Amino acid sequence: MSIDGRAFGLMEEILNFRIIGSINAPNQITTSGQPSGADLAALSSNGVAAIINLALHSHERALPDEAASCAALGIEYIHIPVAFDAPTQDDYIQFCAAMAALSGKRVHVHCILNARVTAFFHRYGPSAGLMTAAQADALLDSVWRPGGVWAAFIGSDNRRSADHEYRGRDYHL
Repeated sequence: MSIDGRAFGLMEEILNFRIIGSINAPNQITTSGQPSGADLAALSSNGVAAIINLALHSHERALPDEAASCAALGIEYIHIPVAFDAPTQDDYIQFCAAMAALSGKRVHVHCILNARVTAFFHRYGPSAGLMTAAQADALLDSVWRPGGVWAAFIGSDNRRSADHEYRGRDYHL
């Protein structure tokens, strides 16, 4: 597993871009913060067949009509709106179902900062055989260290009373 986005060409321009899996794997998964319209086009030209967006469309950094932008590029678009202050088990079940439906396709999963996404992959990656628990920890830590509801969501009992910490702002690797 690679978590360094620089190996994917120009994609390092997307906030917190990460790669899960082999660079040349046909079912490679990438993740990031909110891509721009130009970033969606670049993802398409790099073979991404589907986008899963875990952010709310109402966020100030969200694209005005990401679904239409994806459709124009021939990219399948799945929106699972996850409230940042209240992620649910149902959100996770929807995510797992979407990932299963997209098996064998190159998929890009994003939210606004790649925080929601890395938390989802912290749970999903090891259970799906995409990464080890240690790799899931490293992916999460490459973006943030969740506290509160997100610590509970990933099963991190020791951080449930902690505040979120973000790489580059609150800690450095």
